[in-house]
Amino acid sequence: MDLGVVGRAAGMFAVTNVDDLVLLALFFARARSARQVVVGQYLGFAGILVVAVLGALGASLLPEQFRPWLGLIPLALGLKAAWSLWRGNDDDEEPDVAPGVLAVAGVTLANGGDNIGVYVPVFTVADSLWVYVAVFLVLVGLWIAIGLLVLFSG
Repeated sequence: MDLGVVGRAAGMFAVTNVDDLVLLALFFARARSARQVVVGQYLGFAGILVVAVLGALGASLLPEQFRPWLGLIPLALGLKAAWSLWRGNDDDEEPDVAPGVLAVAGVTLANGGDNIGVYVPVFTVADSLWVYVAVFLVLVGLWIAIGLLVLFSG
């Protein structure tokens, strides 16, 4: 296994999931059990990975000269998010109930659109797609631990 690929995967995970640390701390603070948050986070992130891998496999069917243009997807998603924020379409209503497994998974998946936009182009050209997936799944556990730490350190 190439440690350079592991390092790139870890770096990409960190920069695309830094916002999840706040969400995880909030989920842990409101959840009835930490287990629900852990299972929900893994389910949601598994959904993100499935969509990204399927997108990459589909994109690999594109002719090679078009594949570099897939890098415009994250840019377009970022511009769309900036436009929504500028227009004030940000819906930040908090639910009154403790989040369950499906709620955590749903929020994780919904919050992962930017991740998918970054992962698909990288996965399309990566020789070590499954190394990325394995590193990401291990790092979800680390993110969960950091989310708990953030909750209990405050």
